[in-house]
Amino acid sequence: MVSNKETDEAVLNKSISTVQTIDVAAAETVLKEAKEIMDRLGVVFFLRQGTCLGAIRDNKFITWDDDVDIGSVIGLHGLTEGTIDRVVAAFRDRGFISEVQHHTHDIYVPLVKSSTRIDWNCSRIFGDSTFHFPGVRIPVGVFTQLKEIDFVGERFLVPDPPEEYLRFKYGPDWMTPKKTGYVEDVIQMIPEAPLPGYAGRLRQFLTTHMLPGRAARLRVNDHEGKPVSGAEVVVVGVGRFKTNRRGYAKLYVPQKDWFYALIIRFDDHEEMLYEEQIRSGRSYNYRPDPSEPVGRLLVLSPE
Repeated sequence: MVSNKETDEAVLNKSISTVQTIDVAAAETVLKEAKEIMDRLGVVFFLRQGTCLGAIRDNKFITWDDDVDIGSVIGLHGLTEGTIDRVVAAFRDRGFISEVQHHTHDIYVPLVKSSTRIDWNCSRIFGDSTFHFPGVRIPVGVFTQLKEIDFVGERFLVPDPPEEYLRFKYGPDWMTPKKTGYVEDVIQMIPEAPLPGYAGRLRQFLTTHMLPGRAARLRVNDHEGKPVSGAEVVVVGVGRFKTNRRGYAKLYVPQKDWFYALIIRFDDHEEMLYEEQIRSGRSYNYRPDPSEPVGRLLVLSPE
């Protein structure tokens, strides 16, 4: 018999690893319930990413979005890691399925109910900045004093000024609705390989050359399914890698099991993949799809 824990993990994994357009009515309901829980606990959160974009630009959810995005910043407004555990317990008491994932730049908390996922991202502060998927640097100043707005019949907080936050997150053209074109705008703002200095280069070298079991492998195929030698694979915000004669590139991925944006280039082909789940020690396949040259998500298949 499958335990409740195993069932919950399956629900979470399916929600995170598949792309499904939100039901707007369900999204409004779970967001309002999240606000009720957070307000009762005295925890400050704000709308972020696509939810903030829809609220500011359109005063509604973006119809092609796949989740509800909220955020907090550890060290601001009284939020601590201990607070996060207390909040998660309260959500579970209300029937949400959840887990807590600790990462270098944040603590990520998916909260699933009624087939709708809330992504609560608790950012860590580095100097005067926070970092947001897939490597966007946003000044912490926009989160210190939050702005209250009307949204779906309630009052919610957003970064202040929200226009500046959205420019940092989506680029100067954030007011133009884009179902897929925003990917290029976001990726172009991120240095392709910002790992600093000798220590960062050493970690990459050791992982890809001396500890291959900790690297991920990606086989790049052409449109006919044949391996491509010398293809360039960019893990956005991490580094550039080349495929060998068999079409494989060894990828350095700092987080053992997380999502990354990739750029794959060979011959006259280039594709930006905005959201790919990559686990260290695993192998994956990539193949272009001429019928869908842009806007694909979760493209890589396990080998």
